[in-house]
Amino acid sequence: MTAADELDDRFVTAVRALPGHAPPSRPADRRVGDDLLVRYFDAQVQSRHLDAAARTLQGRGEGFYTIASAGHESNAALGLCTRVTDPALLHYRSGGFYAARASLAEGSTPIRDVLAGCAASTLDPISAGRHKVFGNAALNILPQTSTIASHLPRAVGLALALPRMRRLGLDAAWPWDSVVVCSFGDASANHSTAAGALNAAAYCRHRGLPLPLLLVCEDNGLGISVPTPPGWLERSLSSYPGIEYRSADGADPVGMLTAATDAVETVRTTRAPLLLHVRAVRFLGHAGSDVESAYRDPSDLAADHERDPVVGTARELVARGVLDAAGVLDRYERMRVEVDSVAASLRRPPRLASAAEVMRPLESGLVRVDDDPHPTGEPLTLARAVTRTLGQLLEEDPHACVFGEDVGAKGGVYGVTRGLQERFGRLRVFDTLLDEQTILGTALGFAVAGMLPIPEIQYLAYLHNAEDQLRGEAASLAFFSDGRYRNPMVVRIAGLPYQRGFGGHFHNDDSVAVLRDIPGLVLAVPSSPATAGALLRTCVELARQEGRVCVYLEPIALYHGRDLYDDGDGLWQQVPDTAGLPPGSVCTYGNGRDVLVVTFGNGVPMSLRAVRRAGVAATVLDLQWLSPLPTTALLEHVRRFARVVVADETRRSGGVAEAIVAALVDDEWPGRITRVTSRDSYVPLGPAAAHVLMSEDDIVAALRQG
Repeated sequence: MTAADELDDRFVTAVRALPGHAPPSRPADRRVGDDLLVRYFDAQVQSRHLDAAARTLQGRGEGFYTIASAGHESNAALGLCTRVTDPALLHYRSGGFYAARASLAEGSTPIRDVLAGCAASTLDPISAGRHKVFGNAALNILPQTSTIASHLPRAVGLALALPRMRRLGLDAAWPWDSVVVCSFGDASANHSTAAGALNAAAYCRHRGLPLPLLLVCEDNGLGISVPTPPGWLERSLSSYPGIEYRSADGADPVGMLTAATDAVETVRTTRAPLLLHVRAVRFLGHAGSDVESAYRDPSDLAADHERDPVVGTARELVARGVLDAAGVLDRYERMRVEVDSVAASLRRPPRLASAAEVMRPLESGLVRVDDDPHPTGEPLTLARAVTRTLGQLLEEDPHACVFGEDVGAKGGVYGVTRGLQERFGRLRVFDTLLDEQTILGTALGFAVAGMLPIPEIQYLAYLHNAEDQLRGEAASLAFFSDGRYRNPMVVRIAGLPYQRGFGGHFHNDDSVAVLRDIPGLVLAVPSSPATAGALLRTCVELARQEGRVCVYLEPIALYHGRDLYDDGDGLWQQVPDTAGLPPGSVCTYGNGRDVLVVTFGNGVPMSLRAVRRAGVAATVLDLQWLSPLPTTALLEHVRRFARVVVADETRRSGGVAEAIVAALVDDEWPGRITRVTSRDSYVPLGPAAAHVLMSEDDIVAALRQG
């Protein structure tokens, strides 16, 4: 007998043992009428049978996902008590919620939806066979694959965005009075991402900002095999100032439905965050391969079965006289037949049949930009060119907003956003917490709400503690929703090395591998004031037109540079272009035919100086786009040369040069390649940095080798 069969037998036995009609143990709550209780039971039972069917699919080789919602079916209360138009970001044990939400929308097919996801079939309405997630655009359930609460920062951002858009007079993706629902597990509550999101919610409330967010912690007492200490979650979750804490027993259907209704009404009315701590149990182990008897005491398992939420609802129905035991079992069996019928139809279901199909949501279309730039105005530094373009973008698009640490009154550490808050107000240019997870999560929430966020990460090294918000949340959303949801955003990051008289590896970080490794993410690096604004504008158009996640990496050492060859020559101050540069385009300097220097960022002016010192006839090619690499344009230029020098300021291992060289090898280019890079080292403080960073002398030496 399988664990699912045993759970089924226990339910049937428990219901048969119920006494006939008897007065309920408590006075009836008028908000929990008989009809609501029946619908609650139906959603719970549907979820329970779907868990069993997922294992049946797996057993016959047609299913690939068996993390069950069994024991968590009380989350159906949230599905019934919220509106279909309330955006939901759900825990992966949310089968009850999904069934309940679908019951409110005519024409929904929740049974097929869930089983198609388990079978990795293109019939799945959200991921189209890419993963099993609870999501459906028609039900306003955003797909979440997280098991460690990485969706919580986005939920905070979304709840922050909706009231803000109303104040700005902008139409949002959801009604202004929506409640953002976000559920997560008890083990995930201990993750730094959850702690950061809860802290951010409390911080926003402390500042008086409206934040219509309902956080639901589904507590089954286990993180796979590790018990959650008794009393820990009550103490920790109730400690956040400004976030009201309430609890509910998932085994008590009337109490659960009442608590859910009250919580939703409170958040909708007060526009303040609330945390509902739901005590649940976990059946069928963590996942299909998990054997609970290896780490749980039999008495604990037996105690959980006494708190089965589906049995609890059956008991209440019988006690009220709505159904007798036979009626409960008849309803239960009819749902089993319906679920099994759908499961039987999923034999050899349609699935993604090629790499192109799998990757379609990640592919870029043909973003149209004006590729005939028109320089106007006075020569500017790179920093001023970025400032000017940000101002233009904010002026042109009321959905655009700029935020991050110190970007408001101070104007950023390097003054790049100076004056923008004064021009456009604190709703569109604002300071955030000193927390990169919160900055990116805010951007994620703003993006799905309908804003065009342009967040700033103060230094590249600061990104790494929050990088999963880009990898696991931002860039993956289109993939796991088959393009139904996207995150249009442009993340500005100050970074790369060569700052003089400042800071060590936290302020001179040359690691871009973590960004180039994210599928679908676009990474641009400006080097010249002439093209900096144009590249930023193209990133914004990629976000607007395709919903792309773009990172715009600004070389700090070039921000305020004015000279190129000699002090006072002013040659690196240039008139900025007013148009965009097409994705995949490159920029060249010079027309020498002996050697092509391929570089980017700080490497561009360094290479130009090195070419002059080496006395060679060279052309310097600025890649501009590091992900995806502009391979087509690169190869078109390379084929005209017999020799290439790659000048890469990032590290030798995992650096950009590796990809450039691989592209030339794949193309079977017959010429000679020389690679100049920085060392595989952190960047030390002070003059010692010169020992590990690529230098102009290194480039000169490489050029003279030929």
